[in-house]
Amino acid sequence: MPPKPSVLFVCVHNAGRSQMAQAFLTHLGGDAIEVRSAGSAPAEQLNPTAVEAMREVGIDITTQAPKILTPDTVETSTVVITMGCGDACPYFPGVDYHDWKLDDPAGKDLDTVRAIRDEIRTRVEELLTRLLPQPRPTA
Repeated sequence: MPPKPSVLFVCVHNAGRSQMAQAFLTHLGGDAIEVRSAGSAPAEQLNPTAVEAMREVGIDITTQAPKILTPDTVETSTVVITMGCGDACPYFPGVDYHDWKLDDPAGKDLDTVRAIRDEIRTRVEELLTRLLPQPRPTA
């Protein structure tokens, strides 16, 4: 059995986009995937509008807190998804990097954050199908 994939979502403040992505992948992937998030310059608290947008879809992220990005966190990940952290994310050979171009929800109204949330969910669902392909039925 292959090792459990480890996904790290990274954005600057680790208060909105990366937290929502972590929550969706944890919710949808369960124990089959290790999911973490971090920020290159973490905020002091989660974006309250992101918290509300996630609450609307039945996911509570209030137990999370912004975390600092460390080289070890990147190096021990199978996949790193960046969301606007630019060159602040360290590079390690063998780690699969992807950059998701998403608006930063900081300072945005709830309708805008809902659209960002929904785009994140769609991307997480696509990522999940790549990380955990469904077994094919045998004839």
